[in-house]
Amino acid sequence: MSVPNPERHGRLSRLHKISAATGVAAVGVTAFAFTVVPGQKSSGSVTAGSEMAAKPVALQTAADGPAEQKAGIDAQTSAADGRARADAKAEARKKAEARAKARHEEAVKQAERERERKQAASRSTERSKAATSAPSGSPQQIARQIIGDESQFQCFSQIVERESGWDVHAQNPSGAYGLVQALPGSKMSSAGPDWRNSAATQVKWGLNYMKDRYGSPCGAWSFWQSNNWY
Repeated sequence: MSVPNPERHGRLSRLHKISAATGVAAVGVTAFAFTVVPGQKSSGSVTAGSEMAAKPVALQTAADGPAEQKAGIDAQTSAADGRARADAKAEARKKAEARAKARHEEAVKQAERERERKQAASRSTERSKAATSAPSGSPQQIARQIIGDESQFQCFSQIVERESGWDVHAQNPSGAYGLVQALPGSKMSSAGPDWRNSAATQVKWGLNYMKDRYGSPCGAWSFWQSNNWY
């Protein structure tokens, strides 16, 4: 059995302390290194941190860009669609107005054609009636048809027999003309433009003259008998 050497034990204890101190120092140095290295490159670390902090913002901005672009495109598309619809409505309205105007003009034309057709039909009917009712035959027969009343016709006939002998073209040197010897003969144009050759026109004018001046053909015949003219 060896006896413990107090001197050796003391050296070991000092070695342990030195080793321990050295280890602590090493740990401190290491810790310092970890602490100082980032500190020495603090600007770089801050930059890196800033980059790390900025990266999400950049990513967010990049992510938001397409969405904003899409929203802008959608807004433009919507506006374009709105303008297209407005243009389409305006064009449809113009076409509708044009069709309405065309229908109105056609209706006016149709109404005018119908009016002209009715007028033509009316004139034709009047001509037919006039042709049907126009007196015909000898001057005496025509006068009888126009005057109607037989007694008045007899009075009328007495005057005409003495004035012209029922000659439509009878002419007096004084300028009197026709059945009733109108003076001048052109007065009978008020009864018709064919007064020179139409017995009916001459009878109509003479009958109106006798009515206006003497009340009737018989009144004119009464005056004629007293004065030998009328």
